[in-house]
This record gives sequence, structure tokens and C-alpha cells, in this order.
Amino acid sequence: MLTVLIVDDSDTMRIQLKKDLAGKGFTVLEAANGAEGLQILKTNKSINVCICDVNMPIMDGLTMCEKLCEAGKPPELNIFMLTTESTAESKERGKKSGVRAWITKPYQAEKLISAIEKVSQAKV
Repeated sequence: MLTVLIVDDSDTMRIQLKKDLAGKGFTVLEAANGAEGLQILKTNKSINVCICDVNMPIMDGLTMCEKLCEAGKPPELNIFMLTTESTAESKERGKKSGVRAWITKPYQAEKLISAIEKVSQAKV
């Protein structure tokens, strides 16, 4: 099954996402900011999908994605931004740094899970 890393500073959001994803059989890892997420992504090559917020303390999600690209983002890693941020500038910055999908909060669990499964199957 797929391994998903949730990177969000909101405990509530991480708990809800983990519940939704683990309930569908995904292995779920968590990070509370972009710096933690980047460290996990650099050391754990089994992650298939990263679901990341933009606005977080210490390191924001877009900076995390840019630093991951600089370090050599694995091509099989799919990054989804799940955020309240929706400016064209932010989306373009995300696209340039390897973001595969941009989802605005609040999310619908079934649509998110379907999107994860779809992009993950496309890579197989």
C-alpha cells in the first residue's frame, strides 16, 4: 500500500487526514512543519505521496518543495498542496517546484483519496 507524509502545523488537520487515509489502508507519517517534512522526505524513500500545507512556521510548504527539488526530488514522489492559499503566484511557484495537485481547504476525503490513487497508479 502507499505511504503518505502529511506536513501541516495544525494538529487537528493531521489527525483528520491520518484518520481518513489510514482508514483506506495507507501508511501515514506526519510532520508539523516544512523543515521536519523535508528531513523525513530526504531520509525515507518509501514515501509515495506528500500532502503539504503552505503556511507553516519554521519552513513553509513551498520552500520545503523548492529545497526538495534542489536536493533531487524522487520522480515517483507526488506532492499535493492542501491549503487555504489559492493565489496564482503561489500555485505557479508550487508547479515549478514539483507540486502535482493543489487542493483548497476544506477538503473532501473521497476526492483526495481518489486523486492520490489516480496519480499513484499512473506512476506504476
